[in-house]
Amino acid sequence: QVQLVESGGGLVQPGGSLRLSCAASRSISSINAMGWYRQAPGKQRELVATLTSGGSTNYADSVKGRFTISGDNAKNMVHLQMNSLKPEDTAVYYCNAVTRVLRLAVPYEYAFWGQGTQVTVSS
Repeated sequence: QVQLVESGGGLVQPGGSLRLSCAASRSISSINAMGWYRQAPGKQRELVATLTSGGSTNYADSVKGRFTISGDNAKNMVHLQMNSLKPEDTAVYYCNAVTRVLRLAVPYEYAFWGQGTQVTVSS
């Protein structure tokens, strides 16, 4: 089990910056992958960025060059630095953790979600 708590959302003007944080209930180095997803009103939840335990990152094309995901192993936290924000970035942002285990040689994958934090980009 992994409990996730997001923070850092809010209202920001276009072109501004926000930093989202996700606190995990256990060491993030023991979690296979962590990431950020977002869901805008009337739209499906979409991937924003992911970070694997090996340090690999992946970003949605719409945020490449503007957002940066990073991990803090000492504090069991993952951050999402969002720069040059646009109105279309407005959404509820969710922290995600994925763990994979082998039981009798059969792989199982578990996903955990935070409660979400609202990001609103508007003038």
